[in-house]
Formats: sequence, C-alpha cells, structure tokens
Amino acid sequence: MTSVSVDATRSAAAPAVVLTIAGSEATGGAGAQADLKTFQELGVFGIANLTCIVSFNPNDSWNHRFVPVDRQVIADQLEATTAAYGPSSSVPSEPGRPVLDTVKIGMLGSPATIATVADALAAGQFENVVLDPVLICKGQEPGHALDTDQALKAQILPLATFVTPNHFEAESLSGLDITDVESLKAAAIRIHELSGAAVLAKGGVRLEGPDAVDVFYDGETLEVLSALKVGEVAVSGAGCSLAAAVTAELAKGATPLEAARTAKEFVTAGIRNRVASGAPFDALWQGGAR
Repeated sequence: MTSVSVDATRSAAAPAVVLTIAGSEATGGAGAQADLKTFQELGVFGIANLTCIVSFNPNDSWNHRFVPVDRQVIADQLEATTAAYGPSSSVPSEPGRPVLDTVKIGMLGSPATIATVADALAAGQFENVVLDPVLICKGQEPGHALDTDQALKAQILPLATFVTPNHFEAESLSGLDITDVESLKAAAIRIHELSGAAVLAKGGVRLEGPDAVDVFYDGETLEVLSALKVGEVAVSGAGCSLAAAVTAELAKGATPLEAARTAKEFVTAGIRNRVASGAPFDALWQGGAR
C-alpha cells in the first residue's frame, strides 16, 4: 500500500477561497447552486451562505415561492465562514493557507438580511465585493420588494467593488432607459459614478441585433463585450454564473477587465450548452466550456 505524507498532500498550490452570499434555487439552475458550480469549474474553493430559499411553483405559472432565512441564522453562517477563512481568522497563519478576501452578493431578499450582510461586509476586510444586484423577486409583496431594493442601493451598493446588473437592474440603478448599446454604455458609466465600482452592465438578449452585448466600465476603460446570441430567450443562471465567474477570476488575481472577459466567455459557452427540463426555461450549464 502506498502512503502519502501530509507534506506531500500540501505540495500543490492551495486554491483561492471565495464566498457567495445568496439564495438557494431549488431547480439548481441559479442562485447559490449556480455559483458553487461556477466556482468549481474555475478552480476556486467555493463557500455558500444562504439568505433565502426560492422554489418555482409549477402550479402557478412557475412564479417564485420565497422563504427568507432567519436573520440570526445568516449572521451565524457569516460568523463561521469568516472565522474559518477570513483575514481576521484566529487560526494561526501558515504558508499556503488561503485567505477569504473575495465575496459575491446574490439575492438578499429583505431589508433585515441586507442590514445583516452589510454589517458583515463592513467588518470583513474583503478586497473584492462583487454585487449581482437582484432587485426584484416575484414571490415578494410589492411594497416589501421596493423596501428591499432601496435598502440594497443604500447599504450594499456603496460597499461593492464590482457590480453586474442585468438590463432591468441597470435601468433601475442608473435611472436611464436602455434601448441600445450606446444607452447601455451610458448606464454603465452612471452606475460607476454612483458606486465607484467596476461595472459589467448586461444587455444580453434584450437588446436588438445578432449579438448579446455587455458593457464594462471601471472609470478608465470602457469596453463592449459581444458574442453571438444563442436563442432569443434568457437562460436561467446566466446572471448568477457571470457574477460568480467574475468573483472567481478576481480571487485568482485577474484584473476587473480580465475577469469580465473570462466571465463573458464562460457564460456564452454555458448558454450554448444549456440544460433543458420540464420547466418553461432552460438552465445554463457551467461545464459548457469543457
């Protein structure tokens, strides 16, 4: 029998550690499930702290059923994760031990959750905070959804270092109507001015033309990222996976622009190799680039 020493098992470089703070989506196409699969494909060690449980209702036109995770449970998850891996971990540092300094924010879902996460971000010494600004959940009462949106803009957006809004979210954050690439550029610039973060504003299939177009802007570089559209309907998990891919690449040391380019390629391959189901939407496959 061949034995392997502890030192030998540690000889390989440790992966970067990344955290997603997001909801669970029961069909596996989006949310924390999509984030973890993206992290694994891109070679980082992924951790998920759950904020809510979302399950589509096949008996009600596949609308969302939304159940928030208790605020204290969210705080407990964040406490455990940052104590184990965060920069302020009490575990003695040793060569090769990765430090969690990159986090992705997905669906938060309530003002209480937002306040809890904002406190953790402020105290967490995270170098990279990637915000996928989920502003609307169809399972929420309209007034509650509006309160959540306002809290996200006031408490989380200022802490972000990279923001990945979709078409609707880019319009909401920028206050601009987005009808073409030029207005998408203007929205990306405006969101950067409001947040100070790098921005990857997603036009996707919602803008006319043969290409799915996204716009990157970080205050200096404005770049249009294009790929041929694969169908004319949005795919479940594309936005989550794009933000997760940005997160993974930043954790590995990529620049924001490099991360945006890699994420665009990753998601395009995943959409091309999408997974069909009995639901009225397909899901991105994170293994599509293999």
